[in-house]
Amino acid sequence: MNIILLGPPGAGKGTQASRLVAEHDMVQLSTGDMLREAVKAGTPVGLKAKAVMDAGELVSDEIVSALIGDKLDDMGPDKGAIFDGYPRTAAQAESLDQILADRGRTLDHVIELEVDEDALVERITGRFTCAKCGEGYHDTFKQPKVEGVCDVCGGTEFKRRPDDNAETVRTRMAEYRAKTAPILPIYEARGLVKRVDGMADIAHVNDAIEAILDGR
Repeated sequence: MNIILLGPPGAGKGTQASRLVAEHDMVQLSTGDMLREAVKAGTPVGLKAKAVMDAGELVSDEIVSALIGDKLDDMGPDKGAIFDGYPRTAAQAESLDQILADRGRTLDHVIELEVDEDALVERITGRFTCAKCGEGYHDTFKQPKVEGVCDVCGGTEFKRRPDDNAETVRTRMAEYRAKTAPILPIYEARGLVKRVDGMADIAHVNDAIEAILDGR
């Protein structure tokens, strides 16, 4: 099964993708992660991408498509893929169709995690993590059991991402809407788009996604 997972930063895509990876033995294909891996490994596509990035330019659709093709080839035909952050344009959607067709794959679902912007701002601006082990916490929803002490490793230092502020979150939301607007109609016309309440708790979101995958 091959799916596209859509949603703005903070909607919980990473959490849900991790569950799908664990429960269905799928592979999460995040273009940002793949670019970094390819550059680090020095693959032919990675060397091309590095040259472009070193020149301060945006990586082309052609390079991103090649990365995805390479990754699908490495995965083999039996593993499903979760596309995260791709496609973002009509041209990329067309490229993905070709990439999948060349490998005898089809796109099964496009799942969008819908969020309330004000609630998402609260969710993101309250996030912090243990500086030692990376365990995640929240000012409102998940405080350490003992104040100032990480539940997992006992660390006493915590950190926040500098871009987890209200202004940045709202900018990211606007960017997400602008980027996904061109591709949603393409997939809606094929009857592939399903929407899930991304503001529900993690288990409920997971159940809703599972129901979509099961055809319920």
